[in-house]
Amino acid sequence: MRNDDRMGPWVRRFLLEYLVGERHVAENTRRSYRDVLALLIPFVATAAKTPVDRLEISHLTADQIRQFLTHLEQTRACGISTRNQRLAALHSLARFIGTRSPEHLAWCTELCSIPFKKTAHEGIRYLEKYEIDALLGAPDTRTRHGFRDHTLLLFLYNSGARASEAVGVTVGDVDIPAAQQASVRLIGKGSKVRHCPLWGRTAAALKTLIGDRPPRTRVFLNRRGQPLTRDGVHDVVTRYGRAVAQRVPSLRQKRVSPHTIRHTTATHLLRAGVDINTIRAWLGHVSVETTNVYAEIDLATKAKALATCAIQPDPGGPPLWKDNRDLLVFLHSL
Repeated sequence: MRNDDRMGPWVRRFLLEYLVGERHVAENTRRSYRDVLALLIPFVATAAKTPVDRLEISHLTADQIRQFLTHLEQTRACGISTRNQRLAALHSLARFIGTRSPEHLAWCTELCSIPFKKTAHEGIRYLEKYEIDALLGAPDTRTRHGFRDHTLLLFLYNSGARASEAVGVTVGDVDIPAAQQASVRLIGKGSKVRHCPLWGRTAAALKTLIGDRPPRTRVFLNRRGQPLTRDGVHDVVTRYGRAVAQRVPSLRQKRVSPHTIRHTTATHLLRAGVDINTIRAWLGHVSVETTNVYAEIDLATKAKALATCAIQPDPGGPPLWKDNRDLLVFLHSL
């Protein structure tokens, strides 16, 4: 068995040399690709009756990939979107090997020909103003952790930050000058930095939460004083979402998550008349095309636009242009 045929070295190079060294992809993306391979390799090894460390590229056939994708859907109960994400990671691995090892080009082409499944677009879910207000009012701000939860929810709504961005914010990233606009520094996908303005209410809550902590400490901490994780943020949001749904019936039909709040921020900015390019910068989208989806789903904004160009009722009587003889003379003279 040639060393170039062994799967192990290629996987290591793909994760470390390519994703980290060349692509500089976000940590969440690297974890996603790692998790796909951690599921795939034992699956293929079992089917091939070969130890994991002795797997070759030839074991990773297109048929094996198709069986693996079926396994994800039927055994692991993954949705089509998750299945397609897993397949995208495997396409990326195949292209990486194919471009560096010409003898594997045919294998690469065969794997990359496995198609994605079409999936119905469910549409973006967001909260109406009364729903987000109810969510913000759910934590008991009289307690230390209730105040932290309220500040976190308010921060997510104000900034439209992703959960991963919120947990990465340090005390030094928050700028609350005495007489100027308060803002926060966020590090988004691809390590892109953006600054988001803060409402006075958000700035005041953050100032109280931070106290006199050192600049390098994280803003949002858990009960043990450690940085809050993405899962921790998700737990806070979903927990209060379930609690509020008991008294706000419309929320029972909605899945409330950190990304739901992000969608809510974008939709409410759009309704307030903020232009789409400003919202793009606010959310940290690379392309305005990503942000345009909010203009597509917001019925209230569409209705408002329709009202501005509504056809006025016919006042009756002959058309006004018939009485304007000079205009007709002018037109016939052209």
